[in-house]
Amino acid sequence: MVTAAKPTSTPVSPPSKPQSMGTAMPYETRTALHLKGLVPSAVENFAAQDARAYEQLKNKGSDLEKYIFLSWLRNTNLNLFYRLVLSHLKEIAPIIYTPTVGQACQEFSHIYPFLAPPSAVDGLYIPLNEVDSIDEIIENYRASIPEGCKPETTVITDGSRILGLGDLGMNGMGIPVGKLQLYVAAAGLDPTRCLPIVLDFGTDNAKYLEDPLYLGIRQKRPDDKEFYAATEKVLNGLTAAFPGIFIQFEDFNTPHAFGLLEQWRHRTLCFNDDIQGTGSVILAGFISAIKLAGIPAQDQRVLFVGAGSAGVGVAKQLVDYLIIEHNIPEKQAKAMFWFADSRGIITANRGDTLADHKVYFAREDNGDTQCKDLDEALEYVKPTALIGLSTIYKAFNEKILTRMNEINSQARPIIFPLSNPQTKAECTFEEAMRFTNNRVLFASGTAFPSYTIPGTDDTRVPGQGNNMYVFPPIGLGAKLARPTKITDSMIFAVSKALSNTLSDEEIARGELYPRIERIRETSAQVAAAFIHQAVREGTAQDQYWIDLVNANPALSATSDTPDGTYSQAILDEVKSSMWAPAESVQQLFPTKL
Repeated sequence: MVTAAKPTSTPVSPPSKPQSMGTAMPYETRTALHLKGLVPSAVENFAAQDARAYEQLKNKGSDLEKYIFLSWLRNTNLNLFYRLVLSHLKEIAPIIYTPTVGQACQEFSHIYPFLAPPSAVDGLYIPLNEVDSIDEIIENYRASIPEGCKPETTVITDGSRILGLGDLGMNGMGIPVGKLQLYVAAAGLDPTRCLPIVLDFGTDNAKYLEDPLYLGIRQKRPDDKEFYAATEKVLNGLTAAFPGIFIQFEDFNTPHAFGLLEQWRHRTLCFNDDIQGTGSVILAGFISAIKLAGIPAQDQRVLFVGAGSAGVGVAKQLVDYLIIEHNIPEKQAKAMFWFADSRGIITANRGDTLADHKVYFAREDNGDTQCKDLDEALEYVKPTALIGLSTIYKAFNEKILTRMNEINSQARPIIFPLSNPQTKAECTFEEAMRFTNNRVLFASGTAFPSYTIPGTDDTRVPGQGNNMYVFPPIGLGAKLARPTKITDSMIFAVSKALSNTLSDEEIARGELYPRIERIRETSAQVAAAFIHQAVREGTAQDQYWIDLVNANPALSATSDTPDGTYSQAILDEVKSSMWAPAESVQQLFPTKL
């Protein structure tokens, strides 16, 4: 069999102006550009530049100041920025994304002029009253970027539900920008082919409408009819201009999150991180937790606190896992889950009209019992697992955590406070450890520090159910294999693959996710599994990867169940396709200027 030729988009450092070398610019280049005497005389290597940048980062007085510094650096020296991020990923990831990005979004209109030079274009701002000009907007964007840098991946938000902070309007642009930085850092997507977009469709937040420095349009949000008509125009224009672009929907309000995914998932290559990504990463942690909890999968009783798009998305993927992996009938699997919202346990006879996305999990076996708060729900359900996506700070208080430990005295309680940012988290890792006698199986949505058990040298590392474990490799796999759509079984394969990346040491220490320092390695493994699954399902369109997978099948290639496996040949090829920042001037400019 003749294998198709490899696509020519081998990752290289992005097109750079000579000035992007900064203090590493050679003397002959300075002379050629008539810069002699206009810059300091020293010619440094990149290591010296990296050290200076890190020194400046450490000297900033707050995380928001660090965010502003890093944004300016990214917009002036892309390679230096990503070298810094990759060298200090555990330290910098919480600055360029959660939790600091939440504060950056809240203050985005106030800090915007200081995030990049005036000439830098850092994404698309599409006002509601300009959607009919989408083709012109896209052409303006084309003219602003280096020739040949057609975007391959976009993250789009309308700012209506940013993290747990609510409607931030146009200020939500910080989310697409941050997510795409993680695509690059974690999975090696080419940063010059990433496009952040905010749909500036107004805001219902009076704080921003009254803020004299707010940079978005000053009007209330449109009704559903106008919203969907406007997004249709934007997405049609985007996909016509950039065929095959991978679209990630991000932080839309719950009805629109489900609505957009339902409308577009079979029409174009798209993905909703709040619904599918959160579900996938939490499923991976749940798979790991079940192995350690001491209770069989079929005996788990899972209580969700919070019933938005993320919570329901997570629960549906857990149901699918129990059906597929443990052969539990759907009705029985669904009955293992309870949801509590602001009015208590969600039941079919509660007396209120349930939102469409809540109906599937509404209990019908409660009789006349109605639980009005979390304390009552805990006593009624007696859960083995407590999962928070409520955005209610400290919802899992000492009483709740202590009771979870008592209920699960013969096993280890599973507690996942997943709300972002930290100011919305249901509990901290330290609290979960203290109030469960250090027995908790823990994963959070935001980063928490390690915890040393008092009187011992035993330091535990909290699991972070961070979506950056899954959406970057999904994006990388989508870019390479070019599937026609992202299916639920592909997402399931991603969860399985992520759970399989844990090292023996991490498993021995009871950790639920791989260490963040290994994320480039784990992203390659997860992307390889995604590509295998796309080829297995017949949705992959890139012939090179189809031929390569068929010539190098995974060990389980004949299985009908997506299991997250991959072959070494695919893994090696994925790794070779990942972009990395230049480590020397010669990489940036192989020929003398």
